[in-house]
Amino acid sequence: MSKTIGIVTGSLRKNSFSGSIADYVLSHAPEGYGFKIIDISALPVYNQDYDGADPKEYTVFRDEIKTLDGVLFITPEHNRSIPAALKNALDIGSRPYGQNVWDGKPGAVISQSPGGMGGFGANHHLRQVLAFLNVLTLAQPEAYIGSYHTLIDENGALNNKDTQNLIDGFLAAFAAWVEKLS
Repeated sequence: MSKTIGIVTGSLRKNSFSGSIADYVLSHAPEGYGFKIIDISALPVYNQDYDGADPKEYTVFRDEIKTLDGVLFITPEHNRSIPAALKNALDIGSRPYGQNVWDGKPGAVISQSPGGMGGFGANHHLRQVLAFLNVLTLAQPEAYIGSYHTLIDENGALNNKDTQNLIDGFLAAFAAWVEKLS
């Protein structure tokens, strides 16, 4: 039975590094797994005043998350934390109170940055939020990809074999995690 894993990228930028990693993941899914991009770019900023009369975008997003067997978060680091768009998506999915669509889903985090630390701050801030939302996040292996701009070709495609191997191993571990929790 095939499992569907959503990919939520923290960057909204065209040709982003997170998008480049997502493209690689889409074409290198472990056997029995299908990955799909979950677009967060059109989500209005979360406002509790909407609870009960949610914008259509909230409902469509929440319904899509509910159908997933797991979620892979791929994020850059913004000011040593996660991007606002990603936090917004997490908030929308967790509301209204008692209707958290993230609850109990297997999750994993890949962070990247042009700096050498590979988005370490974002990775750990995201894990803190995911723990509160009860996303069952893969602890090991961890995936921090530094100096990402040096690992891609002129079209933005990941072409570094060591990094490809790291991501392939990470995806295999994530698939085993999802199976364990199924």
